[in-house]
Amino acid sequence: MHLLNFAFIKLTTCLIIGIVIGSTYTISLPLSLGITASLSVILSFCYVIARKPFVQNGWFGIVSLVSMLSIGVLVVNIHDNKNSLKHYTNQISVENDALNVITFRIKEVLKPGIFHDKYVIDLLKINENQVNGKSLLSIEKDSTKTPLRVDDIFTCKMAFKAITPPLNPNQFNYKNYLNKKYIYHQLFTSNEALFKRSSERHTLYGWADNIRNHINQKLKHYNFKPDELAIINALLLGQRHDIDKDIYSNFVNAGAIHILAVSGLHVGIILMILNVMLSPFKRMAYGNLITTIIIVILLWCFALIAGLSPSVTRAVTMFSILTVAMNLKRPTHIYNTLAISMFLILLFKPLALFDVGFQLSYLAVLAIVTLDPLIYKRWKPKSKLVDFYWHTFTVTVSAQLGILPLSLFYFHQFPGLFFISNMVIIPCLGVVLGFGILVIALALLNWLPQFIADAYEYIIAFMKVFAGWVSKQETFLFKDIPFSILNLLAVYLIIIGLIKLLKKWHYSNLRYVLFTVAIFQGILVYNNFVKQDNAFIIFHKNRHSLIGHTTHHKIVISHDLEPPNTSEHGIIRDYIVNNHIEVVENDSLQSIYLFNNKKLLVVDSLGIYNIKSFEPDYVLLRQSPKINLNRLIDSITPKYVIADGSNYKSYIETWKGICKKRKLPFHQTDKQGAFIIRY
Repeated sequence: MHLLNFAFIKLTTCLIIGIVIGSTYTISLPLSLGITASLSVILSFCYVIARKPFVQNGWFGIVSLVSMLSIGVLVVNIHDNKNSLKHYTNQISVENDALNVITFRIKEVLKPGIFHDKYVIDLLKINENQVNGKSLLSIEKDSTKTPLRVDDIFTCKMAFKAITPPLNPNQFNYKNYLNKKYIYHQLFTSNEALFKRSSERHTLYGWADNIRNHINQKLKHYNFKPDELAIINALLLGQRHDIDKDIYSNFVNAGAIHILAVSGLHVGIILMILNVMLSPFKRMAYGNLITTIIIVILLWCFALIAGLSPSVTRAVTMFSILTVAMNLKRPTHIYNTLAISMFLILLFKPLALFDVGFQLSYLAVLAIVTLDPLIYKRWKPKSKLVDFYWHTFTVTVSAQLGILPLSLFYFHQFPGLFFISNMVIIPCLGVVLGFGILVIALALLNWLPQFIADAYEYIIAFMKVFAGWVSKQETFLFKDIPFSILNLLAVYLIIIGLIKLLKKWHYSNLRYVLFTVAIFQGILVYNNFVKQDNAFIIFHKNRHSLIGHTTHHKIVISHDLEPPNTSEHGIIRDYIVNNHIEVVENDSLQSIYLFNNKKLLVVDSLGIYNIKSFEPDYVLLRQSPKINLNRLIDSITPKYVIADGSNYKSYIETWKGICKKRKLPFHQTDKQGAFIIRY
């Protein structure tokens, strides 16, 4: 069956292309609105002509697809609050670090950092101006203060700070990640500086947060341990910010992190439970309609309580459409259902398209519905128990094949024992979710016996311990795998070829698979043997110096870090993996570096630089040397001055001012990022 025969799949594809265009290129809101309105008029005209008998043309379909592409551009502009005159960036200057009296509402509680509690806030007022928009708020940790609650309103005098872009090559771009969530600035303050204005619950988010807090207060009466309670919150309430870092890493390395994110798996199980519970209603008049309405309402109530996270919103949207089709006896097709749910989500949240979770979620479901039937039918066990585990295995393998290339591209690792984790945990997940709903309901009614709470805690603890055991089998955890965009495309071509071959064993399909494998091998050869630019890199690292000298697929690292093996350090590891570095060597920091007829002098805390007849192209200042920079410049006449992250900020500002007066290029890694010399 050709997927493009489905209208919604065509429309969703064009919508996606439009969103990509709208987010890549700057197209003004009036222009995109005018183009969409004009295309709508043309589309109406084509529709009238197409409805006339004996008139056949393809213009209606073409204009429909172009109109949907235009709508994709338009929804990007409509959802960008910067196009609103009341957006805070259009009301005041936020670039000069000026203090403003800001009134805001807490919208979302984020996972706290080492030194700060973090929140997403809705801006309400700046000075006397009514504004809208979102920002990131960081508050100094204070163990004597309770965390802020969703929908609490505060006033505080603060300055907007720009979100720092990645300072080293190949690092995660947190600024771009927040921009895709319409967050452009951050604010810093302390609890003492906050003035509380209101604590009334005004939004659905606040109401949902109130319910979650009430559930947690009830559960705490039954002596759940903090780790187990955090996992319960993740499994049933969609809140993962309290999970211990090591436990989270164990689930990631075991290939079972999807268990801790409320997604299609959880919502599908809950849908099955609701269908069983509400089956008596189907015997009544209009029973199917009543059942459908109740299930859809309960699913969206669950999504709301879970915080309307992107993953749960995707899943509930898809299963709501599926529920309506199933219970009202309407014919449906899973690919069309997926396209409709994606279409609706992207209309209201167009930039969700760039969310990694969004991409992984839909690829996993698409792989399951496409690959699982093809693999499952290869063997039909007679035993129901064996058949159950065989089907669990085929679903798990299908999902992993679907997301494997994307996971390698984003995360550069692959858990080899994923099937063991899923074969044990997934069959138990239905019991865990059903049992968990019962535990929460009884706790809210104060009817929960302690032995039931203890039994449920034991099940959660077993999941935690099992994931930890699997993650410790490090031999089967393949990490730091270089995987470029070309690798990504080639592997998906191979997977498509395997699907074609499983559907029909034919010479042409086999030839296609072999051709795609040859393409993949060619890309591997290209990555290994193509000559890369040699580079001398002064990385940014707070309170330390870190230098890398890359030649082809080898890097020599000079540093003052502990431990000596810096290849495990995140900054270096990201660079090594993304640049296909094969050989890593460590060396001590030198006073002079020579490369491609270029000379770099390193001046450290000793401040020694009197070298006769030596005029360096670059001077690196590290460990805050107490020098007279004017005298250094007059003595050795460098062409560039660089200050890394090991220096005091006051020293850097002084050096920066001197270089500016003398019109000498100056680079500070804490603001401008790593200094890279390519040759």
